[in-house]
Amino acid sequence: MVFAVFLLAGVPARADGVAAGADLMVAQSLGDRELTVIIRRAEPVPGPLRVEIVNHQGSPPGRLTLTALPTDRVGESVSAAVDLTDRTGIYPALLRVDAAGPWELTVADGERTARIPFLVAAPLVMPWEKAAYGGFFAAGVLLVVSLGTALTARRGRITLLPVGAMVAAVAVGVTGSVLSGQAPAPRAAGTLIDPTSGNIGTPYPERELPLTTDYSRPPVNWTVRGDGAEVALSLTDAATGRPVDDLLVHDDALLHLMVVGPSGRFWHRHPIRVAPGEYRVRLPFSESGDYAFAAEIARRGGGTQLLRSALRVADTSGSGAPPPATSPIPITTTGTGTGTGEVTTTDLIAGKPGTLTAHFGGNADLQPWLGMIGHLIAVGPLPADTATGTAAAAAPIWVHAHAMPPPPAPGAQAPDETVAAYGPDVSFTHTFPQPGRYLVWAQAERAYSVLTVPATVEVRAEGLK
Repeated sequence: MVFAVFLLAGVPARADGVAAGADLMVAQSLGDRELTVIIRRAEPVPGPLRVEIVNHQGSPPGRLTLTALPTDRVGESVSAAVDLTDRTGIYPALLRVDAAGPWELTVADGERTARIPFLVAAPLVMPWEKAAYGGFFAAGVLLVVSLGTALTARRGRITLLPVGAMVAAVAVGVTGSVLSGQAPAPRAAGTLIDPTSGNIGTPYPERELPLTTDYSRPPVNWTVRGDGAEVALSLTDAATGRPVDDLLVHDDALLHLMVVGPSGRFWHRHPIRVAPGEYRVRLPFSESGDYAFAAEIARRGGGTQLLRSALRVADTSGSGAPPPATSPIPITTTGTGTGTGEVTTTDLIAGKPGTLTAHFGGNADLQPWLGMIGHLIAVGPLPADTATGTAAAAAPIWVHAHAMPPPPAPGAQAPDETVAAYGPDVSFTHTFPQPGRYLVWAQAERAYSVLTVPATVEVRAEGLK
């Protein structure tokens, strides 16, 4: 028995179950508020669900109502209130969940409601972990049987039977223990097939499907509509025309929306999901002309996709003047903050990697935003005689590059926005495939304020000086 217990002590701690989920961070542009909603992993279940709201600089104070509700079964909703003030940082709330499976968290400010799908994970015990537990348990039982047989049996050979079985059980347990520590973790729940309360606790739910199953999903079509105060985005399946409601949280957002206005004004927002396939974002148009839209999404089983569109806004001044034909180099930005730094580059040559470095100044106190130290958005090549919004809408290339933080230790959570230890210079490496003039915007976060530094860069053709 002592031998079996000693071996059992060697089973890695992860034998208690592979994590089927982790903390979920989702950026939300809720009206005039820029928020990050952090849904902490619920464990155990039933049990508490910790939700934290990260309030960014410039967000107005007010009350938010948080409600959690299961989505594939009948269940009671649970709610909590969060009162935001002028203080930036984290505002906690405590809800309660009663079962694993797909849920929805609504965040309401009294005028609009964001609906965030999330999963309450079930503890997973892998087959090799079951082998480790079962083998060592059987070995312990067989050890007792072996001792009892040795004391009572008249023939010594009979004792060999439970001893042999015990050795076999120990071998099974050791093998399971080794595999438990070295085997890769299962695929995160909900990344390949639609999660349900029935399959959330299964490490490999796809095993129930035919081997010939094609998990890929069709591209997404979208339409963009605006009324001068709010933009509506509708996402539909290219094959069926039905609303697309299987977006995954990608780089801490369900949907990354990037917009370039007629004179180069730039927005990087995160529309709220208000219904299946329907997203909304406040985006007041202060200029008439063409607005270029690009959205980055990741669909379950379908990979990352970049959506492009344009929206022409009529005269916003009431003067009846037509949209401007040209525009200057962009110098205005929007967001929860504005940067005053600059962007420097190495010699940028089409088809070869180049480095762009954003200098935000100050101390090394930049915070991760959307899981990254910095973001670089570039649009081009752009002609010099066309309004910026019009040119951006027709530009062949849109870039969304990242400066990533150092990888966390195995099993550790990636740093969140409370960690202010990066910068103040942030470098990006990117290969521009075509020469020409590009507009770029470098973004980072400091003191819960998103800093945006605009610039214009020239990419030359190889062989030209």
